[in-house]
Amino acid sequence: MNIQKLMKQAQQMQEKLQEEQGALTVEASVGGGMVTVTMNGHKQLVGAQIDPEVLDPEDPVMLQDLLVAAVNEAGRKVDEELQQKLGGMAGGMGGLF
Repeated sequence: MNIQKLMKQAQQMQEKLQEEQGALTVEASVGGGMVTVTMNGHKQLVGAQIDPEVLDPEDPVMLQDLLVAAVNEAGRKVDEELQQKLGGMAGGMGGLF
């Protein structure tokens, strides 16, 4: 395999990954569905739903903890999804990865 062909495949793989990232959306729920967040493949938070029962003025820490947990879980899911997609694309690189 020549280096130019390899570089072209790598560039195509990067472009494909960027497309996949742009199209990816994940959702993560915590607290039995009390807090749900939506994140895109660029790890930008694009939505959040909060059950009104969580809005306790006497316990704001609980809501804060649930939001942090949901965002972290969504980030993990983005990583997992992209890793799966990347693993599938790397198979076409002649076993280099």
